[in-house]
Amino acid sequence: MTMLGVLLLSLTVLLLLAVPVAFALVLSATIAVVFVGDIDLMIVPQQVYQGLDSFLLLAIPLFLLAGELMSQGGMTDRLLGFCNALFGRFRGGLAMTNVASATLMSGISGSAIADTSALGKVLIPAMIKAGYGRGFSAALTAAANVVGPIIPPSITFLMISVLTNLSPLKLFIAAVIPGVLYASAIMVVAVVISRRRGYPAAQAVNLAGIWREFKLAFWALSMPVFLIVGIRSGIFNVTESSAVAVVYALLVGFFIHRELNLRKLWLALVSSARGTAVIMIILGGAQVVSWFLAYEQAPQRIAEWMLGSIGSPIVFLLLVNVLLLLVGTFMENGPSLVLLCPVLYPVAAKFGIDPYHFSMIVGINLLIGLITPPVAISLSIGSLIAGARSDEVNREVLPFLAAAIGVVLLVTFVPAISLWLPSVIGGR
Repeated sequence: MTMLGVLLLSLTVLLLLAVPVAFALVLSATIAVVFVGDIDLMIVPQQVYQGLDSFLLLAIPLFLLAGELMSQGGMTDRLLGFCNALFGRFRGGLAMTNVASATLMSGISGSAIADTSALGKVLIPAMIKAGYGRGFSAALTAAANVVGPIIPPSITFLMISVLTNLSPLKLFIAAVIPGVLYASAIMVVAVVISRRRGYPAAQAVNLAGIWREFKLAFWALSMPVFLIVGIRSGIFNVTESSAVAVVYALLVGFFIHRELNLRKLWLALVSSARGTAVIMIILGGAQVVSWFLAYEQAPQRIAEWMLGSIGSPIVFLLLVNVLLLLVGTFMENGPSLVLLCPVLYPVAAKFGIDPYHFSMIVGINLLIGLITPPVAISLSIGSLIAGARSDEVNREVLPFLAAAIGVVLLVTFVPAISLWLPSVIGGR
């Protein structure tokens, strides 16, 4: 058996034994090295270190911390209040508020799981109290917060940037329209279901009330704008913007809203540290596997096979969509990116597919896995908060899944959705 065969077999066995993905990656690589015997075992820790030796990766813990500080410092509550003032008057208005809040929050945290937890703790109980079904409330919240890693800043696209050497800023810009399209599709489905089931409307808020809520949410709404303007004007880069986001959230939380204190700061630090540890360990282990794939020339072999078997880029993209949806169903997007990027990107390049367009296809497909049973981490969080049965939540998420897949297919076969904005704004 070749080293690659040993690697894949041991990785499969370890994952089936429920070994955490990060450790499974490192252990399988170590087993492969020991089995072959002609490679220095030091290559494993060297590659783990190399996988983490990137200035860009500093943005991940800082964006996670910024999102936590927003939640702890009252910015999240004010965003919710503003969105509810805008949409609450309509039938299904609370469902619309859910999607709008998730879309606005995505401009800061970049994490679907964090947003589902933060917003879900507020919105899901509120929806249930207003008469919405538990399963529907959980499914909608999870589906809406998938937009978090699509609209920048996006931890998913930061990882793609590290793995493929593509410009993070250009990836962020390319993701804006697909993200808005996804949020719009989820909102349309939510409104249709809400009206069919007769879910209630809240009391209408007049213009003075909307203006009051806007003023309260001003600092939260201004944060994404401030970051984008700063990046585009060259004041700071993408990585530095994450540090700016943290400072911004600290100043607003401590001195403007005055809801942030030392205890809440500690909670935010602990939560973001845990999230960072998980992501970094996965990336370190992933680098080892990527090195072995390159050593064994696996991407080149697969590319040659696919080019010989598939004559059309359309067929290739269809197969990629199916593959990514299946993988995203059973694996988290981080490990999936690590395993698939070295293989799929060279093939896409051979077919003449723009790498930034292809990144949108890869990223969105895998992110849908967060709401695709049986793993569906975001769906599980929503279900836990709502106190709903998993089968009920799984049934309620199906219309949102259908809308999400429709968006993916649209992004796949209309490249302009991803490439038009970068061509206008640019990005480096």
